[in-house]
Amino acid sequence: MQIGRVALPLLLALLLSACAVPVRADKIDYVGEWWSSEGMWLLITRDGSIAYSRLKKGGRVSIEGPLKGFTGDDFEVGFGPAVTTFRVSAPPHQVGGRWLMTVDGVELTRQ
Repeated sequence: MQIGRVALPLLLALLLSACAVPVRADKIDYVGEWWSSEGMWLLITRDGSIAYSRLKKGGRVSIEGPLKGFTGDDFEVGFGPAVTTFRVSAPPHQVGGRWLMTVDGVELTRQ
Protein backbone atom coordinates (compact mmCIF):
# COMPACT_ATOMS: atom_id res chain seq x y z
CA MET A 1 0.00 0.00 0.00
CA GLN A 2 2.93 2.39 0.48
CA ILE A 3 3.57 2.36 -3.27
CA GLY A 4 0.02 3.61 -3.89
CA ARG A 5 0.52 6.53 -1.51
CA VAL A 6 3.52 7.66 -3.53
CA ALA A 7 2.40 6.64 -7.01
CA LEU A 8 -1.00 8.37 -6.97
CA PRO A 9 0.33 11.88 -6.16
CA LEU A 10 3.09 11.45 -8.76
CA LEU A 11 0.57 10.36 -11.37
CA LEU A 12 -1.70 13.31 -10.56
CA ALA A 13 1.24 15.74 -10.79
CA LEU A 14 2.18 14.37 -14.20
CA LEU A 15 -1.39 14.61 -15.47
CA LEU A 16 -1.79 18.17 -14.22
CA SER A 17 1.49 19.32 -15.74
CA ALA A 18 0.31 17.92 -19.07
CA CYS A 19 -2.73 20.23 -18.88
CA ALA A 20 -0.68 23.42 -19.00
CA VAL A 21 -0.86 25.66 -22.05
CA PRO A 22 2.56 27.09 -22.97
CA VAL A 23 2.82 30.89 -22.81
CA ARG A 24 2.12 32.35 -26.25
CA ALA A 25 4.86 34.32 -28.01
CA ASP A 26 2.86 37.57 -27.69
CA LYS A 27 2.70 37.09 -23.87
CA ILE A 28 6.33 36.00 -23.32
CA ASP A 29 7.01 39.12 -21.19
CA TYR A 30 4.83 37.52 -18.48
CA VAL A 31 7.38 34.72 -18.01
CA GLY A 32 9.57 35.06 -14.94
CA GLU A 33 9.57 35.43 -11.19
CA TRP A 34 7.61 38.45 -9.90
CA TRP A 35 7.70 39.93 -6.36
CA SER A 36 6.11 42.74 -4.39
CA SER A 37 6.98 44.30 -1.07
CA GLU A 38 3.36 43.55 -0.07
CA GLY A 39 4.03 39.82 0.32
CA MET A 40 3.01 38.64 -3.14
CA TRP A 41 5.07 36.25 -5.30
CA LEU A 42 4.23 34.90 -8.75
CA LEU A 43 6.18 32.51 -10.97
CA ILE A 44 5.17 31.99 -14.59
CA THR A 45 7.21 29.51 -16.61
CA ARG A 46 7.41 29.30 -20.39
CA ASP A 47 5.77 25.85 -20.34
CA GLY A 48 2.68 27.25 -18.58
CA SER A 49 3.35 26.25 -14.96
CA ILE A 50 2.15 28.83 -12.43
CA ALA A 51 3.00 29.22 -8.74
CA TYR A 52 1.53 32.02 -6.64
CA SER A 53 1.70 33.00 -2.99
CA ARG A 54 0.26 36.03 -1.19
CA LEU A 55 0.11 37.14 2.41
CA LYS A 56 -3.28 38.71 3.01
CA LYS A 57 -5.27 39.55 6.14
CA GLY A 58 -3.03 37.50 8.41
CA GLY A 59 -3.07 34.39 6.22
CA ARG A 60 -1.39 32.97 3.15
CA VAL A 61 -3.05 32.11 -0.14
CA SER A 62 -1.10 29.76 -2.42
CA ILE A 63 -1.95 28.41 -5.85
CA GLU A 64 0.01 26.06 -8.08
CA GLY A 65 -1.38 24.87 -11.37
CA PRO A 66 -1.33 24.91 -15.13
CA LEU A 67 -1.97 27.99 -17.24
CA LYS A 68 -5.34 27.63 -18.96
CA GLY A 69 -4.87 30.68 -21.17
CA PHE A 70 -5.09 34.45 -21.53
CA THR A 71 -8.14 36.66 -21.98
CA GLY A 72 -6.78 40.04 -22.94
CA ASP A 73 -4.10 40.78 -20.34
CA ASP A 74 -5.71 38.55 -17.66
CA PHE A 75 -4.77 34.88 -17.30
CA GLU A 76 -6.44 31.80 -15.85
CA VAL A 77 -4.81 29.06 -13.79
CA GLY A 78 -6.26 25.69 -12.85
CA PHE A 79 -8.03 22.71 -14.30
CA GLY A 80 -11.64 21.70 -14.73
CA PRO A 81 -13.97 23.81 -12.60
CA ALA A 82 -11.15 24.82 -10.20
CA VAL A 83 -9.95 27.95 -12.01
CA THR A 84 -8.51 31.21 -10.69
CA THR A 85 -8.44 34.35 -12.83
CA PHE A 86 -5.58 36.79 -12.27
CA ARG A 87 -6.65 40.34 -13.20
CA VAL A 88 -3.81 42.25 -14.86
CA SER A 89 -4.43 46.00 -14.86
CA ALA A 90 -0.91 46.82 -16.10
CA PRO A 91 0.74 44.15 -18.28
CA PRO A 92 4.51 43.65 -18.14
CA HIS A 93 6.37 46.82 -19.10
CA GLN A 94 9.75 48.42 -18.45
CA VAL A 95 10.26 51.52 -16.31
CA GLY A 96 13.82 52.68 -15.74
CA GLY A 97 15.24 49.29 -16.71
CA ARG A 98 12.93 47.36 -14.32
CA TRP A 99 10.10 45.11 -15.44
CA LEU A 100 6.77 45.88 -13.71
CA MET A 101 3.30 44.34 -13.86
CA THR A 102 0.16 44.97 -11.78
CA VAL A 103 -1.82 41.85 -10.87
CA ASP A 104 -4.94 41.90 -8.69
CA GLY A 105 -4.14 45.51 -7.72
CA VAL A 106 -0.55 44.77 -6.62
CA GLU A 107 2.48 46.10 -8.49
CA LEU A 108 5.06 43.37 -9.03
CA THR A 109 8.69 43.60 -10.12
CA ARG A 110 10.31 40.86 -12.18
CA GLN A 111 13.52 39.53 -10.63
